[in-house]
Amino acid sequence: MLILISDAFAPDLPEKLSPYGDVTDDKEKLPEATVVLVRSKTKVTREYIDSAPNLKLVIRGGVGLDNIDLNYAAEKGIAVHNTAAASSIAVAELAFTLMIALPNHVTRADSTMRAGQWAKKELKRTELYKKTLGIVGLGRIGTELAKRAAAFGMNVVAYDPFVDSSEVATMKPDLKDVLNNSDYVSLHLPLTEETRGIIDAEILNEFKDGAYLINTGRGKTIVEEDVVEALKSGKLAGFGNDVWYSDPPENTPLIDAPNVIMLPHLGASTKENLLRIGDIIESIVRDFVPTD
Repeated sequence: MLILISDAFAPDLPEKLSPYGDVTDDKEKLPEATVVLVRSKTKVTREYIDSAPNLKLVIRGGVGLDNIDLNYAAEKGIAVHNTAAASSIAVAELAFTLMIALPNHVTRADSTMRAGQWAKKELKRTELYKKTLGIVGLGRIGTELAKRAAAFGMNVVAYDPFVDSSEVATMKPDLKDVLNNSDYVSLHLPLTEETRGIIDAEILNEFKDGAYLINTGRGKTIVEEDVVEALKSGKLAGFGNDVWYSDPPENTPLIDAPNVIMLPHLGASTKENLLRIGDIIESIVRDFVPTD
């Protein structure tokens, strides 16, 4: 059995998987591969699957599966797994980092200091303490974020149509009930037909004036142009973004928008998370390999 590691994983992963088959990172060997490991860079499209006649298992190191044609994989009898349990802490910590950095003007303070400026009077901070965090999508990552917000003395509300109650957040029955009252809104949504472009001009009008928006979920859940207009008008005080329409982004209007912190999809890129991902992948492959 050939296991193809198509994207970047922890360096010890090939050794972990070696008992279960031959391991390679040579993408030219895709036609021979029985198992393919991907993250967000490799797109497992219909064409990709047709190029891999021996493929039986795809493992996505991470949460989202929107880079994999799940319907066509199912038609071809290819099992698809992710490693959702691994990334929760890494992504939640990054979302919280953005929540701290934006109201404290960390990037602007650093850049002005490097430019020889003393912008103490211009950079006015606000605190997280007693502010309201609205979490849209209360899965594993949203839950970890809620725990951290509570430790900072924040009030936490959440909207998730699949979650009725929570020990870490007050659930709201309607998305607008979260947006109307939140000083910070953090998105943790999968990309589906229902969530694509959900944060558009109309829904941004439901935000509390001067709120901060954080997106470490999926880039295409926001309409970038509408977020830019909300930033320019002051409807949004700031935007922290780690996810994009494509990696890397092409011609995004956010480049020239005010009060934006942009990150190159770092959410799952901690050393600890890559090790957790490797452990879960090994478990999936171990279960997949036929036993005598």
